[in-house]
Amino acid sequence: MAETSLPTAPRARVRRLNLRLWLPLSWIGTLVVVALAAPWVAPHDPLAQDLFFERLPPFFLAGTEPGFWLGTDSLGRDVLSRMIHGARIALLVSVSAALITCIFGSALGLLAGYYGGWWDRVISRLVDIWMAFPPVLFAVLLVAVMGTGLTSVIAAIALIDWTRFARVIRAETMVQARMDYVDSARIGGARRLATLVGEILPNVLPSIIALLMLEMGIAVIVEAILSFVNLSISSDDPTWGSMIAEGRNAIHFAWWVLLFPLIALFLTVLSFSQLGEGLKQRFDPVLQ
Repeated sequence: MAETSLPTAPRARVRRLNLRLWLPLSWIGTLVVVALAAPWVAPHDPLAQDLFFERLPPFFLAGTEPGFWLGTDSLGRDVLSRMIHGARIALLVSVSAALITCIFGSALGLLAGYYGGWWDRVISRLVDIWMAFPPVLFAVLLVAVMGTGLTSVIAAIALIDWTRFARVIRAETMVQARMDYVDSARIGGARRLATLVGEILPNVLPSIIALLMLEMGIAVIVEAILSFVNLSISSDDPTWGSMIAEGRNAIHFAWWVLLFPLIALFLTVLSFSQLGEGLKQRFDPVLQ
């Protein structure tokens, strides 16, 4: 009996999908493990200063010292150790802010898209008003008013970005609400809230997951921007944004202080984005 196999085109799509899932998962998983184990895996104290080791180059350049794999900054602090501890802050902010934003915005989007009427009018007008403010400037204003700190950064991101979830999930819910399976559930006697939670929510869940991953990447960027302008946490604590800000001033003397956290930031944001798209393609019943 001849073996059955996927045609060439579907096989290529599956291969691309697997890469889209596993490559970002590998980076994010590594980042999570390193961040959780930061006190044990960081080779040096991220706050320790030693001017004798000022601006040491990374291990692959001449003039380095053993143990400083990615070099040191202008105060002799180890770049790799500061990046590892900075990953903890980036992941904490991204997960916390994205989850709060996801729950609040998705709930409003589901209510507006399914119930319609005054629910839709009120929520849609609120979204329009909220989106009239430039998001980054709004974040800076909120943190300036609430004060610096992780709580303020998380609250600012959640207050800004819930509109993205509300708009997209509202549109998805309106499409799903017109499907035959929703009419069948109503005819079967299901209550409207039970239909919304039990029938519509599972079908919009892939979009919610994709948006959640995207929001995590956006939260990492916003935290880095706020750190860059010294509006995140204490300036002594290592964050990728503060490292980029410091590296910008020393780019001609110690380019590695800018480059390595910038690469980590880019890979993290890209991984969250690609992971969201991959998960949506993998679990979306329409695409399947």
